[in-house]
Amino acid sequence: MSELLFPDATFPALHAELFDVPTQERLAVPAPSQHRPRILMLYGSLRERSYSRLLTFEAARLLKAMGAEVRIFNPSGLPLPDDAPDTHPKVQELRELAVWSEGMVWTSPERHGAMTGIMKAQIDWLPLLSGSMRPTQGKTLAVMQVSGGSQSFNAVNQLRVLGRWMRMITIPNQSSVAKAFSEFTEEGRMKPSSFYDRVVDVMEELFKFTLLTRDLSPYLLSRYSERKDSAEKASQRVNQSAI
Repeated sequence: MSELLFPDATFPALHAELFDVPTQERLAVPAPSQHRPRILMLYGSLRERSYSRLLTFEAARLLKAMGAEVRIFNPSGLPLPDDAPDTHPKVQELRELAVWSEGMVWTSPERHGAMTGIMKAQIDWLPLLSGSMRPTQGKTLAVMQVSGGSQSFNAVNQLRVLGRWMRMITIPNQSSVAKAFSEFTEEGRMKPSSFYDRVVDVMEELFKFTLLTRDLSPYLLSRYSERKDSAEKASQRVNQSAI
């Protein structure tokens, strides 16, 4: 049937030497990493009783119980993007944590139908490219939000778009906690509920995806277009040096 649909089986636009056919064998990791999965958590509110921070802490406890090494970035003092040099201590701290991490959790309140500016500022300070390194590419990502009213998914949907833009592996599950003011005790612990159960689901899934992909992310995200671009730039350097 395919012969009838595609009588010409050649690929005149393809650089055959850069065409890499995926195989099952290359998805097997001969020596998986043995260190604890490294998870960076970001939250999007500076209020004294911040529900996005409380939800982040609750999720961090779960990840630690599973065996993860968790670090939580405090956005207080982080300047607005482009309002300070990237040598600012808080910017450097955030970027170093991004490089250190193998997965992330982004948790934002929904404000005016969107993620908060504090949440977006943290993501905007993470560069797509730093030297030859993409600090977020191939890392796993879980997204969560809290709302003051009825359940909504505006913030998590926006966070998913950003995760894709940052070339992250965003897990399918997510958490949206409605009327967050009623879901935490005075001590800041999350009450038993279907919302809490979903948070457990999301952290379990993030942990599994991180274990599954952290040793394979360079292969999973290797792209023909980028291999071609790198080959062309290398060829230009060789030609220039020969002049």
